[in-house]
Amino acid sequence: MALADVLGSSAGKLPALGFGAAPLGNLYRPLAEEDARVLLHAAWGEGLRYFDTAPLYGFGLSERRLGGFLGEKPRDSFLVSTKAGRTLVPNKDWHGQRDYFIDAPAYEPVFDYSYDGIMRSFEESLERMGLDRLDILLMHDIGEKTHGDAHEEMFRVAMDGGYRAMEELRRSGAVKAIGLGVNEWQVCNLAMDRGDWDCFLLAGRYTLLEQGALVPFLERCTRENKSVIIGGAFNSGILATGAVEGARFDYDAAPADIVARVRALDDACRAHRVPLAAAALQFPLAHPAVRTVIPGFGSKLELDEILQWSAVAIPAAFWLDLKSKGLIDERSPVPSDATFMVLP
Repeated sequence: MALADVLGSSAGKLPALGFGAAPLGNLYRPLAEEDARVLLHAAWGEGLRYFDTAPLYGFGLSERRLGGFLGEKPRDSFLVSTKAGRTLVPNKDWHGQRDYFIDAPAYEPVFDYSYDGIMRSFEESLERMGLDRLDILLMHDIGEKTHGDAHEEMFRVAMDGGYRAMEELRRSGAVKAIGLGVNEWQVCNLAMDRGDWDCFLLAGRYTLLEQGALVPFLERCTRENKSVIIGGAFNSGILATGAVEGARFDYDAAPADIVARVRALDDACRAHRVPLAAAALQFPLAHPAVRTVIPGFGSKLELDEILQWSAVAIPAAFWLDLKSKGLIDERSPVPSDATFMVLP
């Protein structure tokens, strides 16, 4: 069943542009409370109605800020997703990931994909956001690259206990749709063999830089009518900033081969007078399995920029040029040369 059918909300199907709320957790730089509210009000005023967050983002800060804002809106006027698989444990001496989330509350996120762990995470998220139900609950950050040697055991627990909890929540109506929120398409493919998932939030793996998820994962999602939400369309920033000094790729400094590839993409963009960031934002949405792209918004200025990029008309010749130069997979669906408006 299509995700829009599962949700069944008066908010309608997922809009092509959603709000990635990781920056509300002070991702990479602090965001003042008032600035966070200004940003959320501006996003709402521009028509954004789908918001994605997670307990990890600012160790609860993103969920609290988002919930405080959404609590002022009619519940059926928006869609919200959060994630489960980590519980937040008070720990003022823990310093892991403090470089990512600045001035965040003194919690340590602890992986727990068990039945009880997923249920506890879900209940705590509802409390932080002040909601009585969720539209989408995503199992967060399972996969071999994430967990290394512990992957097989983590995956077993997640598919046995965690999935059972999520399926139970969906059946009860506490959650309308369930899925995975990950950086690895391979684990989504494995999970499809173990459960009935509605959607997958895939971060950074189907972008203007990377199309490895095309086959077999996205091909399978299209065939089995599973919806895909694309996070990390800018690959942590380099496709928005270009190959500037200090550009980020996959949450870290961009390696030389990525820098070189982005420069080649940027050269093609300049030749066709297309902003690199506009191409990066619009590219994933051309795939029939992809329902929405959720950039992370860290300021009103970033919101304005992304809205502008979403409306850029990109000529068909540009996409043909990228394919002829081997800069994107020739099998990739691409947008047409019509103006590509992503707002509902």
